[in-house]
Amino acid sequence: MRRRLIRRLARNAGIVGMLLLAAVALGSAGYHWLGALPWLDAALNAVMILTGMCPVIPLSTPVAKMFAIGYALFSGVFFLTMVAVLLAPAVHHFLHRFHLDLSEEEAGNDDRHV
Repeated sequence: MRRRLIRRLARNAGIVGMLLLAAVALGSAGYHWLGALPWLDAALNAVMILTGMCPVIPLSTPVAKMFAIGYALFSGVFFLTMVAVLLAPAVHHFLHRFHLDLSEEEAGNDDRHV
């Protein structure tokens, strides 16, 4: 049972890692091409926004600011979703174990009252 949990956690961590890289790449490309930032600064801004921090380098063009608005909205939902995907196997395991323990206690209580 623990091996299965560890395998599922590792699988979900891999999925989250790949999606995280894709989100950072998307944000970096947008900040680089639309905000005219160097790649390192673009990646820094993308990661800061993705993790809920404020951008480091301010943007000056309207197009770059519109991209930043969209990326910030995307990042808020993305971050919460990735936390849920990462923790889903552990929560499932916990609920499964809780349900089994509860069922055993109920069965034990029924035997005593009969």
